[in-house]
Amino acid sequence: METRNWTEVTEFLLLGLSSRPEMQPIIFGVILSMYLVAVTGNTMLIIVACTDPKLQSPMYFLLSQLSFIDILLATIIVPQMLVHTMTGLQTIPFENCITQLFFFMTIGSMEGHLLAAMAYDRYVAICKPLHYSVMVTHSLCLRITLTSWVVVSLNSLLYSVLVTQLTFCGNQVTHFFCDITPLLKLSCTRPVVNEMLIFTEGAAIVISPFFFILASYVQIGAAITHLHSAAALKKAMSTCGSHILVVLLLYGSVIRMYLRPSSSYNLDQDRQVAIFYTVVTPMLNPMIYSLRNKEVKDGLWRLWKKIQNVCSSGDLQSALQLRGVQHHNS
Repeated sequence: METRNWTEVTEFLLLGLSSRPEMQPIIFGVILSMYLVAVTGNTMLIIVACTDPKLQSPMYFLLSQLSFIDILLATIIVPQMLVHTMTGLQTIPFENCITQLFFFMTIGSMEGHLLAAMAYDRYVAICKPLHYSVMVTHSLCLRITLTSWVVVSLNSLLYSVLVTQLTFCGNQVTHFFCDITPLLKLSCTRPVVNEMLIFTEGAAIVISPFFFILASYVQIGAAITHLHSAAALKKAMSTCGSHILVVLLLYGSVIRMYLRPSSSYNLDQDRQVAIFYTVVTPMLNPMIYSLRNKEVKDGLWRLWKKIQNVCSSGDLQSALQLRGVQHHNS
């Protein structure tokens, strides 16, 4: 294959999930359905966490941020994928591809940092409940969130710039979006610098929150063993169980995808894993938190009752207006 300088690659061809034409309508329908469920579920969680007076705590502020991240993660990937699947036009300009890579890496890394902040919240709530209001505040959560955004953005910018310096030997990306793995695979020479960064600085940015979460749960586990109240134990397990499940979903796919040499990549299998953490996980997260957390379930129920009351009031007002018009005409 002829070696080309990256400046000659003006666009990439995203091969999508499948090259079989008969599969495209099925893929479109399934992905669209999951995307709509993900956006709807996460939006409902954000509304509940921001408006319900009983959920005005740092924990639910962080949960609303996680839902916001899930919406962004799915939105930077899925709409473009649906357009490509529906139209069959699967090209993306070079600049747009690098931009998508930057936002994907930023948002994906940010999710781990938010989960680490939520683990700290659970640690203080269970291990040091008397100091919770002092140690965990809205201002602290806001500072953690803003600092994390700065850190992951700079990290993603570094990777994106380095990718633009590669020499590409083709433009066919065996993926449905611009991810770091398939782009490195197109490099004419082994991207040693990029790989070194992934296993050093990248691992520190992405995996350090995971180790922080592990350390937090070691402390939480030790504290739970000393709980003598069945109600307190049940509440602790309920809130921690949701968080643990979300952590396993995220880091199981991240470790499987990125923390290995590029020579061992199987891009066909990686596309299936990528669907899991870009579409399935954002869809499952609000379900996990709403089904396993009584406070969230109660908040969603109160929101639903408010919506019903508003709709009922609207129907009643319309009926009264209609009756007034009929009475006037008569």
